[in-house]
Amino acid sequence: MIRLFLLSINFLILISLSSCTNGNAAESIADETTSDNAKKAPVKPSENFIFKELRLAKVIQSKVMKPKDSLSIFEPAINSPKSVIYSKDGSKFYINSLEGGVTAVFDTKTFRKLKEIRHDFNAGNNSLFKNNENTVFDYKFKQVKKEYNYFSGKPVESCLSHDGKYLWVTYYRRNFDAKAESPSAVAIIDTEQDQIVRVMPSGPLPKMIACSNDNKFIAVTHWGDNTVGLIDISSSDPMEFTYVSHIVVDKRLSLNFSQSDNRDQNCGNCLRGTTFTPDNKNILIAKMGGNGIAIIDVNAKKYVGTITGSYQNLRHLVINQDQLILSSNKFGYVQKAKINDILTAGPNQQNQIEFKDWQTVKVGTGARTIDVTKDGKIIFACVNNESKVAVIDAESMKVISELRVASFPVGMSLSPDDKQLIITSQGKSGVLNSGNTVTVFDVVYSKK
Repeated sequence: MIRLFLLSINFLILISLSSCTNGNAAESIADETTSDNAKKAPVKPSENFIFKELRLAKVIQSKVMKPKDSLSIFEPAINSPKSVIYSKDGSKFYINSLEGGVTAVFDTKTFRKLKEIRHDFNAGNNSLFKNNENTVFDYKFKQVKKEYNYFSGKPVESCLSHDGKYLWVTYYRRNFDAKAESPSAVAIIDTEQDQIVRVMPSGPLPKMIACSNDNKFIAVTHWGDNTVGLIDISSSDPMEFTYVSHIVVDKRLSLNFSQSDNRDQNCGNCLRGTTFTPDNKNILIAKMGGNGIAIIDVNAKKYVGTITGSYQNLRHLVINQDQLILSSNKFGYVQKAKINDILTAGPNQQNQIEFKDWQTVKVGTGARTIDVTKDGKIIFACVNNESKVAVIDAESMKVISELRVASFPVGMSLSPDDKQLIITSQGKSGVLNSGNTVTVFDVVYSKK
């Protein structure tokens, strides 16, 4: 009985809303469910409307089987939710449950689970691997197995290509590769059928993945060894997609680790946030374990230098309008600058662009995923260590609101119409009842 009581108290604390920084008291979940305002649809943003608040819409979690609050639902597929992404039209969203080995698909309006896409491979679906390919470039497996394509994948991040037709999902590792030293893989999902249509091998420990704006390339960023795989996706047939380059950032790591090694720390540059520039000429990649942002020349297919001068321990990069926006995890900052101002600055002899003219705001330790409204006016940031979401006015670069979310948020996605925000809380081992929660907010706007 005591344990159940503590569970309930912990859950309510995690999803209750804290006071906003503008002085307006946020309502609790109980207040939201009884308020007439909770039933109103948020106003569509436009030039005549400004951000008002985040209003709790739903909590999808796997911690309380029979929650008392009507806004909370139990869903066992939410198992260490790492990231979230909307479909192109915004009618669905996809949750990548890392430890569950599943991508769960939900209806955006009803929050009904539509499907579970399981990342399990065996003889029955071996045709998903073109010619049974299991590795790429010169990567070799540390394990001796008869069939390397019989495995379960741990889904991490994702991106869309071909105008939303295909969803790409990276696997942290194959389940038999405990130290993430061997080739991993990337799944390609047809979003019309919500089923995997091909699995391509990758380098070790791929995390971020990004599609070029002209839909010609996919960049798979390997946290595991300081490299990036570039895939030609100019065809409309997934079976014709092919790797065209293996790009090393600074120095390629050897893949020999002891049982005690932590692969989330022993990762060299720990390449993370990845985005193509609007003109598709460069790929920018955050060096979470190094200093700055790596620049890859797409035409030359090589690493050409690093942007320095921002805070270090960079986790996520977003380009919106003409702005590059980044999050600094360890130091807890969000920064932005005009992308053209950065790239037109001349490099020094070490091929570094020393750019220091950043606009900066402190959001709290553990700044992880960020997202931005289409008009570039509002930035949202997950703050992992402080279990909150920060809302930033992009013009002034000031925090205008903060709300509590379930413990240790990591992933975030803003709907295509800017009216809904989803946050994934993965949790941490050793912290009882943390994470395993997806929090959905309506983004509410008011007239100027």
